Amino acid sequence: MSNPFTTLALALALALPLAAAPGRAPQAPQRPVNLNTATVTELMQLPRIGQKTAERIVAFRKQHGGFQRPEELMNVKGIGEKSYARLKPFLALTPLPRPAAAKQ
Repeated sequence: MSNPFTTLALALALALPLAAAPGRAPQAPQRPVNLNTATVTELMQLPRIGQKTAERIVAFRKQHGGFQRPEELMNVKGIGEKSYARLKPFLALTPLPRPAAAKQ
């Protein structure tokens, strides 16, 4: 029967290199991310965009009917001029479809 302290020490010794290993830096998206159609997951592929900020972008888009210009991204809480400048090369913006005219 093994000693519980020995088991714990062994587990910690094996886990330590994993905790100390440097994490991989997130890679930039391979193609531009469309602000008017991207999901939260797709937005999280952008540099330094986490889940909360991605959710704010989607909420802003829903509340305002989409982005007309990429610069409007700076109206989202947590994205200022510096963040926008870092994100700009990875952004795309397609016009939102216009609503069909009401039939009479």
